[in-house]
Amino acid sequence: MSPEVTPSVQAMADAGEITWHRRPYEEGDLTDAWYALIATGDVDANTRASAEAERHRVWCVRSDDADEATAWTPATGHSEGVTVAVLTTDARGRDPRHTAAIRDAVVEGLRDGTLVAPHHRTRTPGVALVGGGPGDPDLITVRGRRLLAEADVVIADRLGPRDLLAELPPHVEVIDAAKIPYGRFMAQEAINNALIEHAKQGKSVVRLKGGDPYVFGRGMEELQALAEVGIPCTVVPGISSSISVPSAAGIPVTHRGVAHEFTVVSGHVAPDDERSLVDWPSLARLTGTLVILMGVDKIGKIAETLVAHGKPADTPVALVQEGTTAAQRRVDATLATVAETVRTEDVKPPAVIVIGEVVKVGPPVAAPSE
Repeated sequence: MSPEVTPSVQAMADAGEITWHRRPYEEGDLTDAWYALIATGDVDANTRASAEAERHRVWCVRSDDADEATAWTPATGHSEGVTVAVLTTDARGRDPRHTAAIRDAVVEGLRDGTLVAPHHRTRTPGVALVGGGPGDPDLITVRGRRLLAEADVVIADRLGPRDLLAELPPHVEVIDAAKIPYGRFMAQEAINNALIEHAKQGKSVVRLKGGDPYVFGRGMEELQALAEVGIPCTVVPGISSSISVPSAAGIPVTHRGVAHEFTVVSGHVAPDDERSLVDWPSLARLTGTLVILMGVDKIGKIAETLVAHGKPADTPVALVQEGTTAAQRRVDATLATVAETVRTEDVKPPAVIVIGEVVKVGPPVAAPSE
């Protein structure tokens, strides 16, 4: 009963989910009721309805005044087959906003893996390739964090969000991918074999990578190796450092009127290396943003090549070291000066390099220290 309702409640009435009596509360409305929810802004109507509920021994919830109610309802939520209900009895707890906040915190903890329900885990053996994001542990996806909490074995890269490993239960085996003995195998082959070995034992394995598994992360190589032996694999995308690290340093990779595109390139081999698959002359002619990963030690040769093929020597360059972490720092230069700047400022990997006019879009950056 209500003279008017919100659009969402009216939609429920129109759909037949509830019956709406378009009028104010009247004495006698609760005669045959067993439960009443009073949620109007009319204090007098709320008081009269509450009094009638008391006379008829009707469960009555008051949204405006819990002390005058004859029943309290818990704040409920659901996650992964678990129902969470929060109901407290002190004065603060009867505030629905307080109980709802507690409910939300518990449900979110169950969803992101920071809180594990004390029951048998319903996890499926296999491998999950999880993109851990650029480094800040808060930037992993909710699904990635949940799978970490459910893992038996975690094989982690150096560039993954390693702070998350400290949160794992003590029974979880954590393996540093850089320390897997390679023997007669190449590094990647040894990692593939480790994934297969643990998965075949019926364990839930998480391959924790930095950034996104498919952005210079060799994720497809690992998935293919698993597929060849029939091991199921889940791929969880991650936030790539190519866009998140510039953003954390105040650099938009695109900006209206400045850059309509951005290109992400691996710089782990120099432009004049026969193994390079990058068309550097074409990149030099682009007017958008160029983002280079794994290119700190090759940036001098890269800059030289871009300038030789037409890129202005005064094109702005920013190097963001240890992006999104507490050790993050940004060093600015130009294509003409970047090689010397890297040397004098002792810029070390991991660092994301941004080339283009977007470097100058944000607020001014302090000059490099002497």
